[in-house]
Amino acid sequence: MKRSGSADLPLHYGYVPQWLAERMAKLGLAVIENIIIDYGKDEVLRRLSDPFWFQSLGAVMGMDWHSSGITTSVMGALKRAINPHSRELGIYICGGKGKHSKQTPAELMKISETTGMDGDYLVKCSKLSAKVDNTAIQDGFQLYTHNFILSSSGKWAVVQQGMSDASSTARRYHWHSEQLTSFVNDPHTSIYGQNHGLILNMADKLADGSRKGVMQIAAEHPELMLREINKLVMPNHHEVTAKDVDLKRLGAVLWLAHEKQPADFEELLLFQGLGPRTLQSLALVSEVIHGTPSRFKDPARFSFAHGGKDGHPFPVPTKVYDETISTLQNALYKAKIGQSDKNKAIKRLHTIAANAEKDFTPNANFDQVIEQERENSWKYGGRTVMGKAKPPVQQQLKLF
Repeated sequence: MKRSGSADLPLHYGYVPQWLAERMAKLGLAVIENIIIDYGKDEVLRRLSDPFWFQSLGAVMGMDWHSSGITTSVMGALKRAINPHSRELGIYICGGKGKHSKQTPAELMKISETTGMDGDYLVKCSKLSAKVDNTAIQDGFQLYTHNFILSSSGKWAVVQQGMSDASSTARRYHWHSEQLTSFVNDPHTSIYGQNHGLILNMADKLADGSRKGVMQIAAEHPELMLREINKLVMPNHHEVTAKDVDLKRLGAVLWLAHEKQPADFEELLLFQGLGPRTLQSLALVSEVIHGTPSRFKDPARFSFAHGGKDGHPFPVPTKVYDETISTLQNALYKAKIGQSDKNKAIKRLHTIAANAEKDFTPNANFDQVIEQERENSWKYGGRTVMGKAKPPVQQQLKLF
């Protein structure tokens, strides 16, 4: 896949509260373990190298669905959760934000000492991927975070992000080692985002003459070009709107969870005892684990699993979040001891919701769905960075 894409995101400042960071780590580990069990460890690299899937993962974890903070928060959560289990899972995550990015070479060398992989080569790949996006591609974004994800098979992926003060946006770059043949001769499957001026691309194959000229200290101008494929440019507005979501897909998930009784499905009998709200979250998490690439063109839809820490589209329902994590962890445990029925049922959730879309016409009012989630948020332990969700005024009167 070579360099597999990038994403433009509005800059967001702030922090991830501890109550969310802990849940993100647990859910992230459960998602990655599920992918490894069903599709193999190298599939984790392919997923992480897809900017649309990565954004959907961040949204389902409760992060702001479109902000720059998804990159550092998701990778930080995955690193904390996965690395203690790296030997078992066969996945290692190095680097991070700021000073942590500079520790990548040392981390890779330490991994190579215990696994027998070529540490010098891996360090070279890490440095070159950063140099290409920071120097060879001069698009106005300065890298400030670099994560190198390594499989015990020797394959790797890179997720790194740069910041542009001029446009107040961040740009995330994704790399995948599969089929990579050169770092300096058209390594990119795509470079995309909103163009803020001329872009100097010294890694394009058409710039070969310019690269030779530079090597000869000649004053030749390199080719200026931008290949725009599979754009993921997130909007500036913070709220989730109907135009950000595939309403047919979201409607099918809501129908499955809230209108169609689980007892009507043989495949869902194992989920009896779970409320419809948790089933809604599980259906979206199932899609993140088992969905095909075409399912992730509207990452905002996945924020309807666990909301967002900023309250958009609604506060994070911590009780639902915890029940989702518990269900996934229980299914994983049983799968490891040979009882995979529940794990297969989670996979079928995505299949059932996808099949329901074929003849489904959404009739729910999008704004009403969000309003209902916000009104009920206090029941589900809703929280944002501003505090805990409170009951509507009329409900508060009933409590006294």
